[in-house]
Amino acid sequence: MGGSNPRRSRTAHVALGRADYGWTLDLQRALHGRRRTGEIADVVLTVEHNPVMTFGRSGSREHLLVPESELRREGIELFEVERGGDVTYHGPGQLVVYPIVDLRDHGRDIRRFIRCLEDAAIGTLGEVGIDAGRREGFPGVWVDARKIASIGVYVRGWVSLHGLALNVAVNPAHFAMIRPCGLSIETVSIVDLIGKTVSLDRIRDLFLAQMEAAFGWEFEPTGLAEVLGTEVVR
Repeated sequence: MGGSNPRRSRTAHVALGRADYGWTLDLQRALHGRRRTGEIADVVLTVEHNPVMTFGRSGSREHLLVPESELRREGIELFEVERGGDVTYHGPGQLVVYPIVDLRDHGRDIRRFIRCLEDAAIGTLGEVGIDAGRREGFPGVWVDARKIASIGVYVRGWVSLHGLALNVAVNPAHFAMIRPCGLSIETVSIVDLIGKTVSLDRIRDLFLAQMEAAFGWEFEPTGLAEVLGTEVVR
Protein backbone atom coordinates (compact mmCIF):
# COMPACT_ATOMS: atom_id res chain seq x y z
CA MET A 1 0.00 0.00 0.00
CA GLY A 2 1.25 3.49 -0.71
CA GLY A 3 2.07 5.51 -3.81
CA SER A 4 5.65 4.46 -4.53
CA ASN A 5 4.65 2.18 -7.42
CA PRO A 6 4.29 4.35 -10.56
CA ARG A 7 1.74 1.91 -11.99
CA ARG A 8 -1.50 2.88 -10.31
CA SER A 9 -4.48 0.54 -10.17
CA ARG A 10 -7.76 1.88 -11.52
CA THR A 11 -10.33 1.84 -8.74
CA ALA A 12 -14.04 2.59 -9.04
CA HIS A 13 -15.42 5.59 -7.19
CA VAL A 14 -19.18 5.93 -6.78
CA ALA A 15 -20.51 9.29 -5.56
CA LEU A 16 -23.87 8.57 -3.89
CA GLY A 17 -24.73 12.18 -3.06
CA ARG A 18 -27.17 12.48 -0.13
CA ALA A 19 -28.56 9.16 1.10
CA ASP A 20 -30.20 7.51 4.09
CA TYR A 21 -27.86 5.44 6.22
CA GLY A 22 -29.95 2.25 6.11
CA TRP A 23 -30.01 2.13 2.32
CA THR A 24 -26.27 2.74 2.17
CA LEU A 25 -25.60 0.09 4.81
CA ASP A 26 -27.51 -2.50 2.76
CA LEU A 27 -25.54 -1.42 -0.30
CA GLN A 28 -22.21 -1.75 1.50
CA ARG A 29 -23.06 -5.25 2.66
CA ALA A 30 -24.14 -6.30 -0.83
CA LEU A 31 -20.93 -4.94 -2.36
CA HIS A 32 -18.88 -6.56 0.41
CA GLY A 33 -20.37 -9.94 -0.43
CA ARG A 34 -19.66 -9.51 -4.12
CA ARG A 35 -16.10 -8.36 -3.47
CA ARG A 36 -15.45 -11.43 -1.31
CA THR A 37 -16.54 -13.73 -4.13
CA GLY A 38 -14.56 -11.78 -6.72
CA GLU A 39 -17.64 -10.65 -8.67
CA ILE A 40 -16.50 -7.02 -8.45
CA ALA A 41 -13.21 -5.19 -7.96
CA ASP A 42 -12.42 -2.68 -5.21
CA VAL A 43 -14.88 0.20 -5.01
CA VAL A 44 -14.99 3.36 -2.89
CA LEU A 45 -18.31 5.00 -2.01
CA THR A 46 -18.62 8.63 -0.95
CA VAL A 47 -21.84 9.91 0.60
CA GLU A 48 -23.44 12.60 2.74
CA HIS A 49 -25.92 11.03 5.13
CA ASN A 50 -29.20 12.21 6.50
CA PRO A 51 -28.93 12.48 10.32
CA VAL A 52 -28.13 9.18 12.05
CA MET A 53 -26.41 7.83 15.15
CA THR A 54 -24.55 4.54 14.80
CA PHE A 55 -23.22 2.26 17.51
CA GLY A 56 -20.23 0.04 16.77
CA ARG A 57 -19.40 -3.29 18.38
CA SER A 58 -18.11 -1.65 21.57
CA GLY A 59 -20.91 0.92 21.70
CA SER A 60 -22.72 1.71 24.93
CA ARG A 61 -26.15 3.32 25.19
CA GLU A 62 -24.74 5.21 28.18
CA HIS A 63 -22.93 7.37 25.62
CA LEU A 64 -26.22 8.51 24.10
CA LEU A 65 -26.88 11.64 26.18
CA VAL A 66 -30.51 12.25 25.20
CA PRO A 67 -33.60 10.01 25.18
CA GLU A 68 -34.25 8.14 21.94
CA SER A 69 -37.54 10.03 21.74
CA GLU A 70 -35.54 13.24 21.24
CA LEU A 71 -33.66 11.63 18.36
CA ARG A 72 -36.97 10.78 16.73
CA ARG A 73 -38.20 14.36 17.17
CA GLU A 74 -35.04 15.59 15.46
CA GLY A 75 -35.43 13.06 12.64
CA ILE A 76 -32.24 11.23 13.65
CA GLU A 77 -32.16 7.49 12.99
CA LEU A 78 -30.26 4.98 15.13
CA PHE A 79 -28.41 1.85 14.01
CA GLU A 80 -26.25 -0.82 15.61
CA VAL A 81 -23.60 -2.01 13.16
CA GLU A 82 -20.62 -4.36 12.91
CA ARG A 83 -17.85 -1.76 12.65
CA GLY A 84 -15.38 -1.17 15.43
CA GLY A 85 -15.74 1.65 17.91
CA ASP A 86 -18.50 3.20 19.97
CA VAL A 87 -21.17 5.74 19.03
CA THR A 88 -20.78 8.36 16.32
CA TYR A 89 -22.94 10.75 14.35
CA HIS A 90 -23.34 11.13 10.60
CA GLY A 91 -25.29 13.93 9.00
CA PRO A 92 -25.43 16.80 6.53
CA GLY A 93 -22.14 18.63 6.14
CA GLN A 94 -20.04 15.51 6.67
CA LEU A 95 -18.08 13.58 4.04
CA VAL A 96 -18.35 9.82 4.60
CA VAL A 97 -16.06 7.45 2.71
CA TYR A 98 -16.68 3.71 2.49
CA PRO A 99 -13.88 1.66 0.85
CA ILE A 100 -14.99 -1.85 -0.10
CA VAL A 101 -11.48 -3.20 -0.51
CA ASP A 102 -9.86 -6.64 -0.57
CA LEU A 103 -6.91 -6.28 1.79
CA ARG A 104 -5.30 -9.41 0.39
CA ASP A 105 -4.26 -7.10 -2.46
CA HIS A 106 -2.89 -4.57 0.04
CA GLY A 107 -0.56 -6.53 2.29
CA ARG A 108 -3.23 -8.03 4.59
CA ASP A 109 -2.46 -5.17 6.98
CA ILE A 110 -5.52 -3.67 8.65
CA ARG A 111 -3.57 -1.14 10.71
CA ARG A 112 -1.81 0.14 7.63
CA PHE A 113 -5.14 0.39 5.83
CA ILE A 114 -6.51 2.55 8.65
CA ARG A 115 -3.37 4.69 8.68
CA CYS A 116 -3.75 5.32 4.95
CA LEU A 117 -7.30 6.55 5.53
CA GLU A 118 -6.03 8.81 8.30
CA ASP A 119 -3.23 10.04 6.01
CA ALA A 120 -5.79 10.94 3.35
CA ALA A 121 -7.79 12.99 5.85
CA ILE A 122 -4.69 14.70 7.25
CA GLY A 123 -3.52 15.57 3.74
CA THR A 124 -6.96 16.90 2.79
CA LEU A 125 -7.04 19.16 5.84
CA GLY A 126 -3.56 20.39 5.05
CA GLU A 127 -4.80 21.44 1.60
CA VAL A 128 -7.24 23.87 3.24
CA GLY A 129 -4.73 25.16 5.77
CA ILE A 130 -5.55 22.97 8.79
CA ASP A 131 -2.74 21.33 10.73
CA ALA A 132 -4.20 17.98 11.80
CA GLY A 133 -2.69 14.74 13.04
CA ARG A 134 -3.11 11.64 15.17
CA ARG A 135 -3.39 11.12 18.92
CA GLU A 136 -1.61 8.07 20.26
CA GLY A 137 -4.12 5.43 21.30
CA PHE A 138 -7.10 7.22 19.74
CA PRO A 139 -8.11 6.36 16.16
CA GLY A 140 -9.19 9.12 13.83
CA VAL A 141 -7.85 12.55 13.02
CA TRP A 142 -7.47 15.41 15.46
CA VAL A 143 -6.80 19.15 15.55
CA ASP A 144 -5.10 19.54 18.91
CA ALA A 145 -7.60 17.90 21.31
CA ARG A 146 -10.62 18.25 19.01
CA LYS A 147 -11.71 15.42 16.75
CA ILE A 148 -12.42 16.24 13.12
CA ALA A 149 -12.54 12.78 11.51
CA SER A 150 -13.70 9.42 12.85
CA ILE A 151 -12.74 5.95 11.62
CA GLY A 152 -14.59 2.69 12.16
CA VAL A 153 -14.00 -0.27 9.87
CA TYR A 154 -15.02 -3.89 9.72
CA VAL A 155 -13.02 -6.55 7.91
CA ARG A 156 -14.40 -10.00 7.10
CA GLY A 157 -12.76 -12.40 4.69
CA TRP A 158 -10.09 -9.71 4.28
CA VAL A 159 -12.64 -7.36 2.67
CA SER A 160 -13.41 -4.05 4.37
CA LEU A 161 -16.58 -2.08 4.84
CA HIS A 162 -17.56 1.02 6.80
CA GLY A 163 -14.83 3.66 6.83
CA LEU A 164 -14.14 7.32 7.62
CA ALA A 165 -16.24 10.42 8.30
CA LEU A 166 -14.73 13.90 7.94
CA ASN A 167 -16.58 16.88 9.45
CA VAL A 168 -16.93 19.70 6.93
CA ALA A 169 -19.84 21.73 8.32
CA VAL A 170 -21.69 19.52 10.79
CA ASN A 171 -24.47 20.61 13.17
CA PRO A 172 -22.71 20.75 16.57
CA ALA A 173 -26.01 20.34 18.42
CA HIS A 174 -26.31 16.82 17.03
CA PHE A 175 -22.83 15.84 18.15
CA ALA A 176 -23.72 17.22 21.59
CA MET A 177 -26.30 14.44 21.91
CA ILE A 178 -23.60 11.79 22.24
CA ARG A 179 -20.27 11.12 23.88
CA PRO A 180 -18.41 10.64 20.58
CA CYS A 181 -16.51 7.36 20.46
CA GLY A 182 -17.32 7.03 24.17
CA LEU A 183 -15.02 9.94 25.00
CA SER A 184 -15.61 13.30 26.65
CA ILE A 185 -14.18 15.24 23.73
CA GLU A 186 -15.01 18.20 21.53
CA THR A 187 -15.65 17.71 17.84
CA VAL A 188 -14.92 20.33 15.21
CA SER A 189 -15.64 20.95 11.54
CA ILE A 190 -13.51 22.41 8.77
CA VAL A 191 -15.64 25.56 8.52
CA ASP A 192 -15.12 26.24 12.24
CA LEU A 193 -11.38 26.31 11.71
CA ILE A 194 -11.04 28.19 8.41
CA GLY A 195 -13.81 30.73 9.09
CA LYS A 196 -15.52 30.38 5.70
CA THR A 197 -17.75 27.99 3.85
CA VAL A 198 -16.31 25.25 1.71
CA SER A 199 -18.29 22.83 -0.45
CA LEU A 200 -18.51 19.17 0.40
CA ASP A 201 -17.74 18.39 -3.24
CA ARG A 202 -14.43 20.23 -3.02
CA ILE A 203 -13.43 18.39 0.15
CA ARG A 204 -14.47 15.10 -1.46
CA ASP A 205 -12.29 15.77 -4.50
CA LEU A 206 -9.32 16.70 -2.30
CA PHE A 207 -9.83 13.57 -0.22
CA LEU A 208 -10.00 11.32 -3.27
CA ALA A 209 -6.73 12.78 -4.55
CA GLN A 210 -5.12 12.08 -1.19
CA MET A 211 -6.49 8.51 -1.25
CA GLU A 212 -4.97 8.01 -4.68
CA ALA A 213 -1.58 9.02 -3.28
CA ALA A 214 -1.92 6.94 -0.12
CA PHE A 215 -3.15 3.74 -1.79
CA GLY A 216 -1.52 3.99 -5.21
CA TRP A 217 -4.88 4.18 -6.97
CA GLU A 218 -6.31 6.10 -9.90
CA PHE A 219 -10.00 6.66 -9.35
CA GLU A 220 -12.47 6.04 -12.12
CA PRO A 221 -15.87 7.74 -11.63
CA THR A 222 -18.41 4.95 -11.96
CA GLY A 223 -22.19 4.69 -11.74
CA LEU A 224 -23.66 2.41 -9.12
CA ALA A 225 -25.67 0.51 -11.75
CA GLU A 226 -22.42 -0.13 -13.60
CA VAL A 227 -20.82 -1.62 -10.48
CA LEU A 228 -23.84 -3.77 -9.61
CA GLY A 229 -24.73 -4.70 -13.16
CA THR A 230 -28.37 -3.78 -12.56
CA GLU A 231 -30.62 -0.78 -12.11
CA VAL A 232 -30.66 0.70 -8.61
CA VAL A 233 -33.77 1.62 -6.64
CA ARG A 234 -33.29 4.09 -3.77
